[in-house]
Formats: sequence, structure tokens, C-alpha cells
Amino acid sequence: MSEGEKTRLVAWSKELRGVHDRLRQALTVTRQALADGEPAQPATRDLLLFCHGFCAALTDHHVGEDRDLFPAIAEQHPELRETLHYLRQDHSMIAHLLGGLQAAVANASPPEELGRHLEGIAAIMESHFRYEERQLLTVLETLALDADPDAVLGPL
Repeated sequence: MSEGEKTRLVAWSKELRGVHDRLRQALTVTRQALADGEPAQPATRDLLLFCHGFCAALTDHHVGEDRDLFPAIAEQHPELRETLHYLRQDHSMIAHLLGGLQAAVANASPPEELGRHLEGIAAIMESHFRYEERQLLTVLETLALDADPDAVLGPL
């Protein structure tokens, strides 16, 4: 295996960690937009922008994993199919929570309610990311997947 091939193989684990870190940062910015908002005006322009961007980025990340990454892992590592099933269940739960947040923002819910939505998403998201990294980073270091990382893991 050439050094270029080895670098490309290891890059999938680095790409996943990088996307997770950027999604964590996007959540932090969204939380800060909520904290900076005026109590009488919970859905500030910044909050709407950051919420939309964060929700879209997290959704795109999970859709790409389900569509491209997880099938490649299952094909090359069938022993991980149960793990991938649990990760897909997490994706579904997170999508449901994101839908609740988006509805709360659209309805100009009070900051306390928006905060509860963000806290719930943060808890599940962090648990999911940590589990995914524990289970898959080693596998991703040797995964043979010829695809655009932005398409597979989201453009964030």
C-alpha cells in the first residue's frame, strides 16, 4: 500500500472526528444565540439562522452516513451490523428531536422551552458521537470507500 493510499484510508477516521467537532461547535453557537436573545423575542434572527444551519448540518451528516458510510462498513465488517443498526436508531431519534426544535423555533416558543430542546439534542448527540467514535474510528482507519467526504459526512 502506498503512503497516499494509507493517508486516504486513515482520513475517514479524521474526517468523522472533524465533522463531529464542527457539529459540536455549531451547537455551541446555536446555544449562545439563544442565550444572547432577548426574553421578549426568543426567536431572534441569529437563533433562527444558527438553528436552521445546525439542524440542516446534523441532518445531512446522518443522512450521508446512513446512505454511504454505514453500507460500506457493513459490507467490509459484517460483525458491526448490530452497531450500525443502533446508530441508525439514534439518527432517527435525533431527527425527531431536531423536528421538535424546529417547530419550537417556528412557533416562537419561550427561551426556556428552546433551551430544553437544545439540551435534549446536545445530550443525545454527544452520547451518539462518543459511541460512534468508540465503535467505528478503528474501522474507519482501514475502510476502503472511494467517495467525497462532504457527500458522506456532510458539508460542515
